[in-house]
Amino acid sequence: MKYSKEEVMQFVEEEDVKFIRLAFCDVFGKQKNIAIMPSELARAFEYGIAFDASAITGFGDESRSDLLLHPDPETLMLLPWRPEHGKVVRMFTYITYPDGTPFECDTRGILKKAIEDAKKDGYSFSFGAEQEFYLFLLDENGKPTKIPYDEAGYMDLAPDDRGENIRREICLTLEQMGIKPESSHHEEGPGQNEIDFRYSNPLSAADNTLTFQTVVKTVARRNGLFVDFSPKPLEHKPGNGFHINVSVSPENSIENMHYMIAGVLNRICEITAFLNPTENSYDRFGENKAPAFVSWSRENRSQLVRVPASPESAMRAELRSPDPSANPYIAFALVIYAALEGLKNKTELMPPADINLFHADEKTLNRFKMIPQTLNEACTIAANSDFVKEHIPKKVLQIYCNQ
Repeated sequence: MKYSKEEVMQFVEEEDVKFIRLAFCDVFGKQKNIAIMPSELARAFEYGIAFDASAITGFGDESRSDLLLHPDPETLMLLPWRPEHGKVVRMFTYITYPDGTPFECDTRGILKKAIEDAKKDGYSFSFGAEQEFYLFLLDENGKPTKIPYDEAGYMDLAPDDRGENIRREICLTLEQMGIKPESSHHEEGPGQNEIDFRYSNPLSAADNTLTFQTVVKTVARRNGLFVDFSPKPLEHKPGNGFHINVSVSPENSIENMHYMIAGVLNRICEITAFLNPTENSYDRFGENKAPAFVSWSRENRSQLVRVPASPESAMRAELRSPDPSANPYIAFALVIYAALEGLKNKTELMPPADINLFHADEKTLNRFKMIPQTLNEACTIAANSDFVKEHIPKKVLQIYCNQ
């Protein structure tokens, strides 16, 4: 349900809410928040709530440190794991300077602008997120270990799959918050799990991705476990992917799907630094279903982009290179802009690579361009990209790539 400012005020009063969390994230997607009391809510809507930006990585220094958080009433959610008496709700926010100017490092604002730009061109996009994560044991001092919670494999059942009840609790918690999981299962790695979501508009999908990570971490900690969303938690084991599913309207046709995929493939190397922003990200590529080449195919999980089997009315493209260390607002925005470019220019799509690239010989692989293989390479390409410079604020690019 989407709320107005007035409805939020009414909800807080009628439900005896005691704390309102105003949530945002830094440029890398790490979640932050400040809690206010109900008596401050009207001021938050009217003027915003000030915070010290110099304490947030990349947000500024002590010489110009004040920024304001403005709650988005449509994102109101009750946090069901907090006490019934003294309820806590959360809203995502937009960030501005004191004079009302949008803050350029507000990545939620970057995605909102991408959505608006797409609308001006007559297109809208739907996104679905798939994020994988590992469950590890804690030691006697409550510190994380690298000991997996179980040794189960892909889609195994309990009792081998010990994560079944954890996933169940996560899904039920998300449902209480109005987020609809689509499916959940054990992944290939020991202690590795995945929960998938239904399609939604890009902003809701990005918000839900951050909410999902919070819920997973909260539920796991309540069960005495540690969650690891890093791209490659265990050497020689499958990495964690953040598969991004995209469809376009109107006319979600095969032709438009091909233009959209062509646009993304054309810009993928330039945007990889934002889809895979850590050194660890590049340890994942090229094995265990993580792509290494610029390619696409239908149903084929060895490709960078695949088109899953589905009726034409429900067609989607799945981008398989991103990982959970990516900021979803930036990732979705760049995918939208790349897809838009393909749609507007009617970019011709390369032929499908209907082969298993994980088992292809060197001669075959030499036909394909590789995606960047190190963070330094990805940052160099991004820093020299006119496409990235057009859509990513200079300050954000400097933070990501030290340029």
